[in-house]
Amino acid sequence: MNIGTVKEIKNNETRVGITPDNAKKLTETGHTVLIEKDAGKEAGYEDDAYIFKGATIATKEDIFKTSDIIVKVKEPMPEEYPYLELMKGKTLYTFLHLAAAEKQLTLELLKNKITGIAYETVTDENNRLPLLTPMSETAGVLAIQYGAQYLQKKYNGKGLTLGKITGAPQAHVVIVGGGTAGAKATETAAGLGSNVTLLELNDKRIEHLKEKFKNIENITITKSTPETVRDIVKTADLLIGAVLVPGNRAPTVITEDMVRSMEKGTVLIDIAIDQGGCIWGSRPTSHDNPIYYIDNKIYCCITNMPGQVPHQSTKALTSATIKYLKDMADTGIQELIRQDKYFRAGVNTIAGKLTNKAVAEVLNLEYTPIEDVLTDSQPIH
Repeated sequence: MNIGTVKEIKNNETRVGITPDNAKKLTETGHTVLIEKDAGKEAGYEDDAYIFKGATIATKEDIFKTSDIIVKVKEPMPEEYPYLELMKGKTLYTFLHLAAAEKQLTLELLKNKITGIAYETVTDENNRLPLLTPMSETAGVLAIQYGAQYLQKKYNGKGLTLGKITGAPQAHVVIVGGGTAGAKATETAAGLGSNVTLLELNDKRIEHLKEKFKNIENITITKSTPETVRDIVKTADLLIGAVLVPGNRAPTVITEDMVRSMEKGTVLIDIAIDQGGCIWGSRPTSHDNPIYYIDNKIYCCITNMPGQVPHQSTKALTSATIKYLKDMADTGIQELIRQDKYFRAGVNTIAGKLTNKAVAEVLNLEYTPIEDVLTDSQPIH
């Protein structure tokens, strides 16, 4: 099977979808791996490293035209839509975030009958998101790092650190959403010395988090209700929005009134911006222009935070994605979709049909259960 990866073009996206070691795992079992020139350079992988592991350097056009599977990190940008026409009927394996992306991307995938497999909706036997997890962890750490930066006075922040300083009060970090990103942000902020309040909706998850952080005095786990969120966020120096509904748009948990109740110079980091954001006033920002201001509050809503730490985040991402990539290549894409229900959950589009119900509802497009698309006589497991 031909497998290709291209250089990411999203603003300051420096990760790459395949590492040289990934390429070796594929080529040593007879598959062809095509890499666009300099695709891995910013992540620390020179073209020669790919060639040494058995890959071939090719043009972007040739990669889209000849690959059975295109592996990316982020969703195709509008400038890449013409290339999607070159891969009609083929497979795209990447973060898609279709519920929050412009509708045209989904229409392009459907028009070209591309099998769109979204990292963020692949599940496992514990109902976790194994391909999203490493990037959620990375975003959780980075959210605290960015928050610490923008609390500085030069950005019109409150003039605080997130550390514990003798004779001075500790900063209060409020994190809404106790999933992977929220938990990692909690751990990071508490480790620096901030007082951290983590708000979570799910009772079972709350118990898990209380057990996880039971020996850390500066962490408080609280049930998330409209009342508790309203009362607690007004005391935040740094607010992290980390609410996730897999595959769907994130709900707006932090309302306009809540934002306006916060003190001047409060920093708001919306990790959920990939899925539309969970804070009122959030809009996507980039590494070139990371922040903006509303009511003297500092918003940072970078849609690809891990893209600025590619040496670490590329390794973390590809160590998770390579399993299914190799399975697709060795088993066959259609057969793997049939055999593995957890992988099947990652299929958002196939054969011109939209098979993710949440995306269909958000974009007001027709939904087709994937079982109706897989009409082969073989059973679906």
